Amino acid sequence: MSVVRVAAAVLQRADGQVLLAERPVGKPWEGWWEFPGGKIESGETPYHALVRELREELGIEVEKAYPWLLRRFEYPDRSVELHFFIVRGWRHDPHGCEGQQLSWQHPAALTVGPMLPANAPILAALGLPSMYAVSNAVELGEQRFLERLQRALDQGLRLLQLREKHLSLESLERLAEQVLTLAQPYQARVLLNGEPETARALGMAGVHLSSERLMALPERPHDMLCAASCHDAQQLARAQSLALDFAVLSPVLPTLSHPQARVLGWEGFSTLVQGSSLPVYALGGLQKAHMEQAWQHGAHGIAMMRGAWD
Repeated sequence: MSVVRVAAAVLQRADGQVLLAERPVGKPWEGWWEFPGGKIESGETPYHALVRELREELGIEVEKAYPWLLRRFEYPDRSVELHFFIVRGWRHDPHGCEGQQLSWQHPAALTVGPMLPANAPILAALGLPSMYAVSNAVELGEQRFLERLQRALDQGLRLLQLREKHLSLESLERLAEQVLTLAQPYQARVLLNGEPETARALGMAGVHLSSERLMALPERPHDMLCAASCHDAQQLARAQSLALDFAVLSPVLPTLSHPQARVLGWEGFSTLVQGSSLPVYALGGLQKAHMEQAWQHGAHGIAMMRGAWD
């Protein structure tokens, strides 16, 4: 079966809504909804196909587009390879140049449908924020950390990894209860760096696996978010084969925690995440000001420990 290569665009507004298009009458899967885009022609790069297709389909000129995910899907009559880009800047207002209906939608609460099957996992990935914070109570002290957490939640933090391996189970339970109490009014999701069973018992939204635990895990838990720390291509491939919700790849830059560790650099990070089917956060020596650079190199966003609480 031949493979059809497609450039697909997630046009994303500042409020998080994304643009969906209905397939017009006369085309296969007419009436189904999808992300705008089209076939990559011979000799085209995915990016150049994206720019051309959005000009032809929506009448817009792309100004800011970032490589994101590569998804493969088997339809009954063809195999499709979808090169997704997040598009955050464009000129002109999108309109259906081919008579297709358009609709701005929030990924977590669609009011149109049905969506083409290949796009379903993309909606879940779009529910992940650009910033993933890692707790640092061991350095800050618990009270100071909780104060910083409250401030970060007020400023928009919605995804947190509770990583406090120095604590006894009793102390972890006490801290987890306080963290969840703070996070709940904001609908922020908290993942435990540890075992799925412990995360489940503590009422966490998910679990974050160490790279060692990732490589030993036979199957991911399906009743919670599941993420993992990765440091090389083999670990990243394992995270994809288990269909985790996302991965964190590090270290991108030198860190205080592991000053002697070999860093990936932005080019090394980009090489590893190219073609990933999972959202990948960049981690290691990063600050909030690195977000644009992370997007440019294929990251879903950035993960930070010290930088999240400064």
